[in-house]
Amino acid sequence: MSKVKSEREIKLIRASCELVVATFQMLDRLVEPGITTGEIDREIEKFIVGHGAWPAFKGYVVNRKAFPANSCISVESEVVHGIPGNRKLRAGEIVGIDVGVKLGDFYGDAAKSYAVGPIDALRTRLMQITRESLYKGIAQARAGNRLSDISHAVQSYVEAAGFSVVRELVGHGVGRRLHEEPQIPNFGPPRQGPKLKPGMVLAIEPMVNAGGYEVDGADDGWTVLTRDGMPSAHFEHTVLIVNGEAEILTKGI
Repeated sequence: MSKVKSEREIKLIRASCELVVATFQMLDRLVEPGITTGEIDREIEKFIVGHGAWPAFKGYVVNRKAFPANSCISVESEVVHGIPGNRKLRAGEIVGIDVGVKLGDFYGDAAKSYAVGPIDALRTRLMQITRESLYKGIAQARAGNRLSDISHAVQSYVEAAGFSVVRELVGHGVGRRLHEEPQIPNFGPPRQGPKLKPGMVLAIEPMVNAGGYEVDGADDGWTVLTRDGMPSAHFEHTVLIVNGEAEILTKGI
């Protein structure tokens, strides 16, 4: 279970999260038709390193394999962990960008899905429901609640809207490591799991598919794809559990 952070640790995590927010505010002016995902990734690296920090995903190792880019950029049916490259964004697409920052010894993490130019009604609603489901989960991130109260709130909202939550991928704790305990699924019954305590820091991140929840891995070993080829959206905040409403440390993205 996520350990309760000290006031000093929370201050340092907060600083990392502030840089995550500033990075997204830069991206808000950058995402448009014609730009490549690689160009976006290079701007993310330049911005984070220019502020004395490190892109948290670069070199992140899973199964002895290091992630090759500074950010995860996932287009259309790519759910998460897309590797930036030569792909040009096209009007009508949606793209999810996941950014982590390591500032000193502590991490911040957030994700946001963008419309690339005008998009259709399905993609508009998918993004809206995904973002709203994030805040439904955050509303349950209160001291005294159980971990699965977050999960249940996300799933209930998404499925009532006719979409599906990805089952294989989860949110997580944040602190001295980018991914700490606990894992936070986006589905499940309420009132299960450990009790939330003030001082815990969690990354809550619904990944929502327009079609079925099933996903597959791409040949690159990183990118996760919807099995049915339908679009997917992703939003994430790092939050601090307090007495009362959670504090959103990445507020402003």
